Amino acid sequence: MFTDSCSEYQVENQARLAEVERSTKAAISWLTQNLSDVPPHDNWLSKSERSILATMRFPKRRADWRLGRWTAKRALLSYFGNTSGLPEIEIRTAADGAPEAFLRNEPEPVSISISHSEGVGFCVVAPRGNAIGCDIEIVQPRSEHFVADYFTVEEREYVLQAAATEHPRLATLIWSAKESAMKALRQGLRLDTRSVVVSVDENTEQESWNPLTVRCVDSSRIFYGWWRMNGKYVQIITADRPTEQPVALLV
Repeated sequence: MFTDSCSEYQVENQARLAEVERSTKAAISWLTQNLSDVPPHDNWLSKSERSILATMRFPKRRADWRLGRWTAKRALLSYFGNTSGLPEIEIRTAADGAPEAFLRNEPEPVSISISHSEGVGFCVVAPRGNAIGCDIEIVQPRSEHFVADYFTVEEREYVLQAAATEHPRLATLIWSAKESAMKALRQGLRLDTRSVVVSVDENTEQESWNPLTVRCVDSSRIFYGWWRMNGKYVQIITADRPTEQPVALLV
């Protein structure tokens, strides 16, 4: 049961803020959802979100957008302990294109990032004040021209020195890490992809979370990240500070 009481909302939001900001080291939570998880109706969207959806002409664009919103809302429900309903949570797009979470028109005390690929949605949530990004990509071959155009010299050498059978996975991993870091920078693909350099640690099991770093060429700013294989998909998470290993949210 939901209430319109401002005072009750303020108490609830203050409690959320205190809980989320208790930790000084970023703890990142994540969730994936499939296209088949998304309800066929739009009752779970807010009024504003339904209006935005109505402007989208192409079915794939509509499906991807709904998948991203559904995954983010389910992640937030789990993150906060299922204290709210889906229509009360709204995912808005900031002026720079980054997603921001609101509850009953008030900003949630979190940072979020959303991605989707071939019917799988991916969302990460961290305490407010953390610059985070995520990306999910299906592993597929990428041409030598693609690698030459979008990767740095170090990254190209890393891919090419591996066995040919590993090239699709490594190229996808590096590309995905770039996208994730550029989201954390709140720039996205407006940036030259060669302005960040990915370094991957492959010393552990691929299906577990493995560390990586992404360095900004001009500023030497470092983003700390994690990567894992999830079947035929690569999942990447990056943040502007060291983080604990990402924790899966339960739905």
